[in-house]
Amino acid sequence: MSRGTTADTTRFPTPPANGRAPVLHASMVAKAYEGRPVLRGVSLSVHAGERVALVGPSGSGKTTLLNCLGGVDRPDSGSIRLQDQALEAMDSNALARLRRQNVGTIFQFFHLLPTLTAAENIELPLQLLGLDSRQRRDRVAELLGRVRLEHRAAARPGQLSGGEQQRVAIARALVHRPLVLLADEPTGNLDSDNGANILALLRELTDETRTALVLVTHSEEATAICHRIVHLRDGKILEERVA
Repeated sequence: MSRGTTADTTRFPTPPANGRAPVLHASMVAKAYEGRPVLRGVSLSVHAGERVALVGPSGSGKTTLLNCLGGVDRPDSGSIRLQDQALEAMDSNALARLRRQNVGTIFQFFHLLPTLTAAENIELPLQLLGLDSRQRRDRVAELLGRVRLEHRAAARPGQLSGGEQQRVAIARALVHRPLVLLADEPTGNLDSDNGANILALLRELTDETRTALVLVTHSEEATAICHRIVHLRDGKILEERVA
């Protein structure tokens, strides 16, 4: 993908599961805040290499579901499994380890550490995993190349454009080779050209790595790279369809 290209809006069928269990599975997940139901019995399965968009109006439960899938929030009831691991059976330390090892997250506002360079931001998850310096260096160089930012490795976030910052954030989210990538409005803070490039990059990288992607979005352009679209309203799945 060269700079300045726009995202291909070709629709893709759901990748065949080939009889394999989903990499991520939520069953009857419910969550309330201060007595107000936010999720009401949501069930969802995602297979390796599949891209799933969560769409719906504000307050429909999209971000809460994403946080539960990533082990950031605990559901009040129901179950979530990441491969063969039941999140509800884990204590907070075990959940933190699971996120470090198997979950990558991309945010709308990047959340890069301003005092670190692009390379150092990407390296951080590997330091938390305890990889040695050579492994860290090789993986950071690989990801910088994949997001086409080798020439910006020493730049700090304040020296990068919004599109460059989001590419760093994508590299950071994938550098530890997670099973699942969770993205919350990853193009919401970008102009249309940068947003299109980010979406094309996400599609390209998840195709290559077979990482499952769950994407919260209001953008038609973002849903266009997904295999399946899940519509939420009032904490329930209203509709689920192949894109």
